[in-house]
Amino acid sequence: MRLSWIVGGALFCAAVAGPVAAQDLGLPVGSDAPRLTVKDLEGTPVDLGQWIGRKPVLIEFWATWCENCEALLPKLTSARSRAGDRVEFIGINVTVNQTPERVRRYMAEHQLPFRVLYDTEGASVRAFAAPATSYVVLIDRGGKIIYTGVGPDQEFEASVDRVAGISH
Repeated sequence: MRLSWIVGGALFCAAVAGPVAAQDLGLPVGSDAPRLTVKDLEGTPVDLGQWIGRKPVLIEFWATWCENCEALLPKLTSARSRAGDRVEFIGINVTVNQTPERVRRYMAEHQLPFRVLYDTEGASVRAFAAPATSYVVLIDRGGKIIYTGVGPDQEFEASVDRVAGISH
């Protein structure tokens, strides 16, 4: 419980602090993405390895109370619309001040462009060194991290298009 409050406080402070330039925080670009299991809202384990290293994956660490996350929704929705099923979009709820019911209500009110996972153990936050909510990680088909960023003003769309094979 204490760890979740510490992580939650750090995530909250970083989220309130505002946008951070891409590549400043979290796992280094070029490193291998962690392959781990995170539960969904029903408590069913979901192995991220079923996508990581097999197809491009975009992960956002988010919470229902995160204003930066809500500000990113249009960009994520647009990227998902363009990429379709060529990129797996995953939203990992950090579960700080969250309940499955609260997340389900949020999902009913907002059309989220990603598969929702619910990280009660904080395993993915630690594995991906998530510095804040609104942390986006883009992983290429080979399992390498090619983009990280935090905040509402991220520019990940061109990278998503590239890994999805969309030419301009």
